[in-house]
Amino acid sequence: AGALWRLAELMHAQVERLAELMTREQGKPLAEARGEIAYAASFIEQAAGEAVRVHGEILPASQSSKRLLVLRQPVGVTAAITPWNFPTAMITRKLGPALAAGCTMIVKPAEQTPLSALALGALCLEAGLPAGVVNIVVGDAPAVGAALLQSPVVRVLSFTGSTEVGKLLMRGAADTVKRLSLELGGHAPLIVFDDADVEAAVAGTMAAKFRNAGQTCISPNRFFVQQGIYDRYVARLQQAMSEQLRLGHGLDDGVTVGPLIDDDGLAKVRAHIENAVAGGATLRTGGDVVRPREGLCARFIAPTILEDIDPTMRVSCEETFGPVVPVCRFSDEDEVIAAANNTPYGLAAYFFTRDAARLMRVSERLEYGIIGANEGAVSTAQAPFGGVKQSGFGREGGRYVMDEYTEIKYVCWGGH
Repeated sequence: AGALWRLAELMHAQVERLAELMTREQGKPLAEARGEIAYAASFIEQAAGEAVRVHGEILPASQSSKRLLVLRQPVGVTAAITPWNFPTAMITRKLGPALAAGCTMIVKPAEQTPLSALALGALCLEAGLPAGVVNIVVGDAPAVGAALLQSPVVRVLSFTGSTEVGKLLMRGAADTVKRLSLELGGHAPLIVFDDADVEAAVAGTMAAKFRNAGQTCISPNRFFVQQGIYDRYVARLQQAMSEQLRLGHGLDDGVTVGPLIDDDGLAKVRAHIENAVAGGATLRTGGDVVRPREGLCARFIAPTILEDIDPTMRVSCEETFGPVVPVCRFSDEDEVIAAANNTPYGLAAYFFTRDAARLMRVSERLEYGIIGANEGAVSTAQAPFGGVKQSGFGREGGRYVMDEYTEIKYVCWGGH
C-alpha cells in the first residue's frame, strides 16, 4: 500500500510532464491528458486502500472438532495488454489491483503509445517497487501476446481491446487454462426521452461522445431521440458542438478535439460516414477531413451529426470510434429498448429522463454492464467497470477487481 501511495503521489507531482508526453504521443488535448493522469492515479490510490483489506474468513463448522478457514492469496504472475486510447489509465486500472493483491505484472502497451507506459514503469521504480515486479514489454503485439498465452507461469491475462482479439485470446488461453479478464468492444446507445431535460441531455452527450475525439470504448455510437423532443435536442446539440469543440494540436490553446490515432482509424470513420450518406442519411453538420492549421496531419474529422439513420447502415452495426453522432427518432419505450439491446455488445448505455420510475425500469431492462442515467461521465475508480455479452467479462474498479487477482483457498483444520 505504501509503494502504491508513493506512486500516486509521483504521478500527481509530475502530471505536466506525463500529460505533455501523452498529448505528443497519443494526440488528445492537454487538458484531457492531465485529466487522464489524475484518473490513472485514482486507480492506484483505490488499489492502495484495497491492499490492506484483502482478508479471509472463518466459517462456522458443522463439527466441533474442525475449523474452516478461507484464505485469499495472490494468483502470482499476471499480464495486461492495454490499448492506445487511454495509455496510462488502462494500465493503472489493472496494475494497481494486481500489485495490491501481491502479484507481479507484465504490461504489453499498445504499439502506438509505448512511451506513456515506459514513463509509468520508471515511476514504479522511483516509488520503491522492486525491479521485476512491474515489467513493460514493447514490441509486436501478436508475438508478445502468444508468449504470454503460452507461458504456464502467467496465471491471469487482463485485456482491453477489440472483441475480435478477445476471442483469439480466449482460444489461446485454453491450453494453460489461464484466467482472463476481458473488456472488449462496445456499441453504446444514448437514449433521450421526451421528458428529459434537454440541456442535461446535451451536456451529457458532449461529455460522453467527444472525449478523446470519440475514441473511447464507452463512447455512445447510436443515438435514439423520442419524437417530441427530437428537433430541440438535435438543434441544441449542433449549437453546443459549434460553440465548444475546437480541433487542433493538443498542445495549442483552446483545443478540445485532437486527431484520430492513425490512418486506419481515419479510414474507418470516413467509411462509416460515406456508407450512411450513400444509404440515405442526411449530413446535418461536419463529415469532412480537415487540417486545423499548417503543419498538422490530415487525420482530423470535423464533428459530425447524421440524421435519418436506419439499422442497416454501418454506423448502426459497428463501433465507429470517432466524433460522429448518428441520430434516429423513436416513438415509445418498448421500441427503443429493443433497438438499444439489438447488438451483440453490452458495455455501456446512456439515457436521459425526468421520470423516476422510468429511470429504474430502463436501467434494469438495458442489457449493458454500465449505465449512465442522466449522466454522460460514468467512469470512476471505485465503481465496477465491465461489460456483458460480447463486450467481455470480469470487472475493473473498486473492491470488485480484487477478485480478478486473488485465489480463494479453503483450509479444513481438524483435530481440535
